[in-house]
Amino acid sequence: MIIQNSLDYSELLYVILIYPARLTEARIRGLFWVIPNKYIDTYFFKHIIASMIIKRSIKPEIIEALSDKKIIIIYGARQVGKTTLIKEILRDIPNSAYFSCDEPDVREAFTDKTSSGMKSFIRGATTVALDEAQRINNIGVSLKLLHDTFPELTIIATGSSSFDLANKTAEPLTGRNISFNLFPISFSEYADAVGEREAIRLTEERLRYGMYPAVITSSNPEQEIKLLTRDYLFKDVLRVENIRKPIVVEKLAKLLAFQAGQEVSYNEIAQKLEISRQTVMSYVRLLEQSFIIFRLPPLGKNLRNEVTRFEKIYFYDTGIRNAIIGDFSLLDGRFDKGALFENFFISERLKFYQRLPYDIKQYFWRTKDGSEMDLVEESRQGLLAYECKWKGQTILTRAWKNSFPNAEATLVNKDNIEQYIL
Repeated sequence: MIIQNSLDYSELLYVILIYPARLTEARIRGLFWVIPNKYIDTYFFKHIIASMIIKRSIKPEIIEALSDKKIIIIYGARQVGKTTLIKEILRDIPNSAYFSCDEPDVREAFTDKTSSGMKSFIRGATTVALDEAQRINNIGVSLKLLHDTFPELTIIATGSSSFDLANKTAEPLTGRNISFNLFPISFSEYADAVGEREAIRLTEERLRYGMYPAVITSSNPEQEIKLLTRDYLFKDVLRVENIRKPIVVEKLAKLLAFQAGQEVSYNEIAQKLEISRQTVMSYVRLLEQSFIIFRLPPLGKNLRNEVTRFEKIYFYDTGIRNAIIGDFSLLDGRFDKGALFENFFISERLKFYQRLPYDIKQYFWRTKDGSEMDLVEESRQGLLAYECKWKGQTILTRAWKNSFPNAEATLVNKDNIEQYIL
């Protein structure tokens, strides 16, 4: 194919996509030496490259776990990249098979069938991936039957609802599975793909539109994140049984989005929505188990002046949060820029922990006189606290140092955030 200087984006996209994945940017630039620099340096080209070479940091761990011959379960929201990841893994495994459980015939084949019947359906494959496995009734029993009857069979299952899949597999698969969480693309993964300087330059854009793969590579990220929020995430949430008032779940999500980074009173929310506190808690758990939100508890070390009554709620993805409230405006003109920046930082730290060989717990800290730390991390190495500010400097509270003299405290702002998330 001869590429002219008048090359349009559709031609460029076609040429790029005919080459295999996992190319470095340098190799891609070498392949496309005939493309004028005006195309090479465009946002579009850089992010098409990113879509090809973004390496998920969790992938080596999953590949290593396959040798344990346990069932691998990967949890993560819809469109977060689970399908792409497992297909990449299967591509390097001979005699493997992929099945989407959104397909009726796949669901039928694995629902209340004998082990021999299921084995016949997979046609001799020795490694099998069941995508969106929570769609299959009694999937836990089916997986246990396959695993116990055919120990040579390697099984990978993914689920976009930890509520559905974990409930269906918890008892049957006790001791038989290893689970992983796949989050939206981390800032570190993004920087590895597009370059650290480019990633830092586009930090504000990532705060506005989020880190979902399709959003990062889209020429219209606002439209993409709106579509993803409406057609995938909430549709999955509302698919769960006993959601009699879906509009209430959407209103709840909007209230939580406006309160991101604030302490949440479930009693107040119940009054605003005119439902019981128990129902509010049930829906919050549902949003949490669908990987839309996560909760941050208060740090309580039994100090007399600590506030430990309420928890905070954040969104796994700030683009989802902005889509729910319908605001993608530039940060300098926003009343919520501090909360948005705080949410982005804390969610990125959550992804960052996956690289570490030890567990870290997240908290916030506040005293009755108003002293506060937005994020406190507790690990075997002790406590580490962060105060988040979109711009400018602030004096870190003395109350923290007085209460925890051996714990470090750090100010994070838009000018130094990359030091803590790369």
